Amino acid sequence: MKKTIRDFDLKNKQVLMRCDFNVPIKNNQIVDDTRIVASIPTIQYAIDCGAKIILFSHLGRIKQQEDLFKNSLEPVSKRLEELLGQKVFFSKETRGKELEQIIDKMQPGDVLLVENTRFEDLDGKKESKNDPELGSYWASLGDIFINDAFGTSHRSHASNVGIASHLPSGIGFLIEKELQVLSSLEKPNRPYVVILGGAKVQDKIGVIENLIHKADKILVGGGMAFTFLKAQGYEIGTSLLDAASIDFCSKMLKEHADKIVLPIDAVTSKSLEDETNNAAAINQISSDEMGLDIGKDTILLFEKYLKDAKTVVWNGPLGAYEYPKYQHGTKEILEFLTQTDATVILGGGDIVAAATQLGYKDKVTHCSTGGGATLEYLEGKTLPGIAIIQEKE
Repeated sequence: MKKTIRDFDLKNKQVLMRCDFNVPIKNNQIVDDTRIVASIPTIQYAIDCGAKIILFSHLGRIKQQEDLFKNSLEPVSKRLEELLGQKVFFSKETRGKELEQIIDKMQPGDVLLVENTRFEDLDGKKESKNDPELGSYWASLGDIFINDAFGTSHRSHASNVGIASHLPSGIGFLIEKELQVLSSLEKPNRPYVVILGGAKVQDKIGVIENLIHKADKILVGGGMAFTFLKAQGYEIGTSLLDAASIDFCSKMLKEHADKIVLPIDAVTSKSLEDETNNAAAINQISSDEMGLDIGKDTILLFEKYLKDAKTVVWNGPLGAYEYPKYQHGTKEILEFLTQTDATVILGGGDIVAAATQLGYKDKVTHCSTGGGATLEYLEGKTLPGIAIIQEKE
């Protein structure tokens, strides 16, 4: 079991905390502050314990000079001030005298946000490639390291693994909750049903290979369903096709036909922009149409397997939910699940965004803050940003 922030005496200590403030920002305004809000309990705990808190996070990708201007964390520092009800200092430097001087002047309970850690990627990807000198430098700024960024825990970066290699370390409340919920899937209450949606099978191969042996049923929707249907010989028109994964789908269907449940009808159209759409059985999709949502018969089919489920894990929406016309399948299944007594875990990324948009985020058991991290956990992989954290004695 990993050490947590509770296992340390934080009073007067300089606590380096890796958070996930990778939020959407447009015109210098934060569009969705969910990840910032999720970090507050851990930060507030450190404040209450009299620590000096130095926050690190990345924001977007930094590949060229122009990326620096649109990916500054300064708007996040302003939002943190509002949420915490106190001044949050901001360093425009990721290293150097300005940063060090701010830290030297900090008092117990003060909070400092350091500029986007990926600004260091402009010079040889020092953050993303876990440059040893950078990790050592950042570690020199503090006494204790707390990782509370589950969403980047599948990456070995200077701001998580690099710092943790040099300091006493623990996890924050956000990661603690993620691990408690996700680890419960090792011995789930059954029936255990997995819902997989999204675009490409390729992105979910590891998840399917791992969960096919653990789940009682895997319900497949979204764009990826059409690659499975193509593998069965169906005409899928211009629907999303992950051609490189057809052989994998064929193998899974041959070996696990009793576990994989595919759509039996779909909502189709000639394009996303087309005003008209049709309901079609899977064997009636025309060559010039694409499937954009599961149909009403598939909704009923999926509900048949979900009504007695005790544990449900869901990754990826069941249709092109960004378009109101193709939200129905995802919305209906979300609504149905809220009427059951199942433990429902939404596995990060687009399905959490869909649940948030459709008003179901707070009506399920848990929405994971990880995208890639959640997928890799479900694949059974080790997450380096968590593996490096000290174990409890």
